[in-house]
Amino acid sequence: MDPFADGVLLILIGRGATRQMETLLKLKKSYRALLQLGSKTESADTEGDVIETREIPVIDDLLLQQVSKFFVGEYLQTPPQHSAKKVRGRPAYKYVRKGESVELKPKKVQIYNLDIEKKKDDVLEFWVTCSSGTYIRVLGEEIAEKLGTVGYLTELTRESIGPYNLENAVQLTELPIVLQEEKKYLIEKETAN
Repeated sequence: MDPFADGVLLILIGRGATRQMETLLKLKKSYRALLQLGSKTESADTEGDVIETREIPVIDDLLLQQVSKFFVGEYLQTPPQHSAKKVRGRPAYKYVRKGESVELKPKKVQIYNLDIEKKKDDVLEFWVTCSSGTYIRVLGEEIAEKLGTVGYLTELTRESIGPYNLENAVQLTELPIVLQEEKKYLIEKETAN
């Protein structure tokens, strides 16, 4: 998950965890994001410096519906330079932090659902359900481009991974308590048998 993002993160523990990981990685994911229009950053989020500014055209609900429909389905998306995508065995962002540019090949992703709302003249909120491997920062830039401007994400929340969602998630600070309770439950269950 991106450093500025929050939300659902699956943590696998115990026997069989690595066998389950491959299946879990393929699950659909849902996100909520805020997109700041009119400026573009080098990282497509709040972590990077602004590298471009553009006027923001008038945006109405009909235009947002058209843009939403445009992205639904399969298409090729190029991962961002500031990503963990491996290049010659190292994450791309490590090259970028040293001032080097890397070539990342486009990959097929799928958008199952995309809803976009205007919060302010220069801020959009969107909800997307997509295939694993979709870069939401890139999608934000692509939405801005389709609207005739540039943009970057200021917030990103992963709301679900397959059936695992925010409503059932545990805060990271609560994890030790939950793990202790689970361990106690498993011990009681084993001694009862």
